[in-house]
Amino acid sequence: MRVIAGKYRGKKLLSPQDNSVRPTTDRIKETVFNILVSKSAVRGKVLDLFCGSGALGIEALSRGADTAVFVDKSPQSVKLTYENLNGISEPYKVFNTDYRVALEKLNEPFDLILLDPPYNDKIEVNAIKIIFERKLLNTNGIIFVEHSRENSLLNLPASVIINTRNCGNTSISFLAQSEEIHD
Repeated sequence: MRVIAGKYRGKKLLSPQDNSVRPTTDRIKETVFNILVSKSAVRGKVLDLFCGSGALGIEALSRGADTAVFVDKSPQSVKLTYENLNGISEPYKVFNTDYRVALEKLNEPFDLILLDPPYNDKIEVNAIKIIFERKLLNTNGIIFVEHSRENSLLNLPASVIINTRNCGNTSISFLAQSEEIHD
């Protein structure tokens, strides 16, 4: 794993030695960030929820985000994230807690929220609902969700616009409260 582009381009990122974390592949990461950059969505404050190794949030920092918050309930993932953040100069915070606890404690809205939860848990819809209920997404902000192609995001609030791309068994979806990401 590596940082694809930006300030930290080529930086090697550590990945877990076991199957406890399913890192986003470089191909999917490149597709996601090409879309986000084309929509000027990589800016301001970033939340990397279910951060795993921190690769998505670090990619966002590399491409121009001002600051990032990383959240994961796994102590091993948090340790890995800290190791991968070595050499990153932008401000960041890392929290070792469950996503629900983090979303209840966070009080600031984010410009970009990155969600890559465990596929089998099917918790992305619940996380998205909490984000909208707590108003944790800025008006022109974007939520990126990586999920199993089998997991549907149909049970979301009507105000959310969804743009989904399929990449093999993985789907990547972009959500917002405006037409900003609608193709």
